[in-house]
Amino acid sequence: MDDVTRSHPGPLKVFLGYAAGVGKTYQMLDEGRTRLKEGVDLVIGYFEPHGRRDTIAIAEGIELIPRRRMEYRGSVFEEMDTEAILARRPQLCLVDELPHTNVPGSPREKRWEDVMVLLEAGIAVYTTMNIQHLESLNDQVYQFTGIRVRETVPDWFMRQAAEVVMVDLTPDALRNRLTRGVVYSAEKASQALDNFFKEPTLAALRELALRQTAHEVDARQAEPAAVTVAPGRAPGDSSAATEGPRERVLIVVTDEPATAAVIRRGRRVADHLKADCFAVFVCPAADLQRLDPAVRERVEQHLTFARNLHIETHVLPGEDAADAFVDFARRHGVSQILVHRPSVARMPFLRRNLVFRLIELAKDFQITVVARAQPHKP
Repeated sequence: MDDVTRSHPGPLKVFLGYAAGVGKTYQMLDEGRTRLKEGVDLVIGYFEPHGRRDTIAIAEGIELIPRRRMEYRGSVFEEMDTEAILARRPQLCLVDELPHTNVPGSPREKRWEDVMVLLEAGIAVYTTMNIQHLESLNDQVYQFTGIRVRETVPDWFMRQAAEVVMVDLTPDALRNRLTRGVVYSAEKASQALDNFFKEPTLAALRELALRQTAHEVDARQAEPAAVTVAPGRAPGDSSAATEGPRERVLIVVTDEPATAAVIRRGRRVADHLKADCFAVFVCPAADLQRLDPAVRERVEQHLTFARNLHIETHVLPGEDAADAFVDFARRHGVSQILVHRPSVARMPFLRRNLVFRLIELAKDFQITVVARAQPHKP
């Protein structure tokens, strides 16, 4: 029971799926019951059965920490009571629906932030989430679902997990579960089958989940048993990469909305390469405060977003943005530069030829021009 002994921080195990109804919560509770039989001091911090009888049944007999009731705009909401869990101090806590956004007024904005508090207190956590909530995949998910996922979990949080389990189910089997009313009520299931739960969408999400699981395997080569696929389908072997010079990735930041997609892509590229990552903005005045207020706000939002993804940010002075980016890249040993495809509206000092200038100046770098995410039309 080494993975549930008190340590700092406590270990984390993520049950990963690709859609509602694949069985993440059930699997988490089932493994929780096994640990309970082994003598582990265990509680349920939060779980959402959605009326599913099997899920409710398997949770019976496990201590459940009462939810915290909060009033917001005349309505009462129930959230996980993190402070009550801390006071109880179990060895292991089961927490469902990791990407959830807490009601305004809660001590923390996101449930994954509540989980971080538990981990830092030395409490081990089993938790659940779907692949579409991983921040770096937000644009890919939007492309083939047409849905922009708003509740996301940063990739660095996933990397905290000592173990990741993909709970797998074929799209046909999942759609069959919906048809039989196992996942949702009949009316809601019918709507789901005609929308998000179309077979091509489910197949794409499942493939994304399998690829991410393979990536988690590669990231944990020193612990080959730390990532699994349940029930028993392995994503494939992955050999350890030979150690060499650490790569570095540079993300070009502008005030355009498309920058967010570049930041996500850059974070994901850096993770796969195990590379350092920089997000860089070039300011002609060397001071963000001297920019137009609307431009400054957008740039600051992008830089904050990058920091939240654990990307190192820099603001450089320079009238020639392309020259400043390339100079930074050379001084910091950057191997790849990511920039968004330009739109008609640009900041004046970037001019129309930023991408072409980067390509011209940075012949010794790999330049990736990231297109805007657009949902695929059926």
